[in-house]
Amino acid sequence: MRAMIPVLGLVILVATFTSCEREDEAGEEETAVPVAQTVKTPAWADALGAYLPALGHRNWIVVADSAFPLQISPGIETIVSNEDHFTVLDKVLKVVDGAKHIRPKIWLDKELSFVTEALAPGADDARLGQVGKTFKIVMIKTTLAVPYTSVFLELDCGYWGPEAEAKMREKMK
Repeated sequence: MRAMIPVLGLVILVATFTSCEREDEAGEEETAVPVAQTVKTPAWADALGAYLPALGHRNWIVVADSAFPLQISPGIETIVSNEDHFTVLDKVLKVVDGAKHIRPKIWLDKELSFVTEALAPGADDARLGQVGKTFKIVMIKTTLAVPYTSVFLELDCGYWGPEAEAKMREKMK
């Protein structure tokens, strides 16, 4: 019985703390959210968050519709979200936007299929299967069942742009 008293006291302390009122930064009172009501991060978002610090220039993040085929290239990681396409896309864009080391170039299926090697040398190399042989691609499949709705985020350096690269290359000549 004596061993239970400290535990019971701890339980009461925690219960009191989680039900107390708090002040936000503006000094306004708000009720604390009980632990049982906290929102859990989806597993796919945790997986993306784990990859994000390692992703950089030339990596890709794909938000794919439910019929997008499973890729077999070793550099492609497929994560099934079991969530709405636009919810996933919104979360992915916010996470990428918050990362200072990368910025996305956004491609859609229709646009990517019209970018030919003749128009942009190297376009054939930018297809997922080829890129997945050298660079990591994180593909997040959603529940959307509409064709050609996948969104491709080609990652670029977030702190060094093409203008700075061109100026540096000119100085190197």
